[in-house]
Amino acid sequence: MRFVVHEHEARRHHFDFRLEIGGVLKSWAVPKGPSMDPSEKRLAVQVPDHPLSYGDFEGVIPEGQYGAGPVVIWDRGTFQASSDDPEGDLERGKLSFTLKGRKLKGGFTLVRFKRREAEWLLIKQSDGFAERGWKISSALTPARRKKLHS
Repeated sequence: MRFVVHEHEARRHHFDFRLEIGGVLKSWAVPKGPSMDPSEKRLAVQVPDHPLSYGDFEGVIPEGQYGAGPVVIWDRGTFQASSDDPEGDLERGKLSFTLKGRKLKGGFTLVRFKRREAEWLLIKQSDGFAERGWKISSALTPARRKKLHS
């Protein structure tokens, strides 16, 4: 199964974290982006599923459409769910998994807030890939923006 993280400069700059589960990309908007620091729990708001083909998308969503603005792939790779039932884990509100990406590696957990159906926390597990004080870097450089618009 694969994962992708899109960096998206729409109305507000954010990162879209996507996991291939059940034939779709389950998706969460992560305002501050994922973190490799286990002490930084990141808000992840679940958004509608996306088709698998969207995992390869980079470009500019035109003005007037939902999510208008540039989108680039910030990271991608594969993931392994900690159980044999990731769909059931999501329904129950807690999914643990291991990422094998270029930037994101090791164990993570998504935990749903009990009273807010769409709100989750994305948490890096303490493992050999954890990095205290880790800071996210933007892939939306001026040169990349120019290339997307041409």
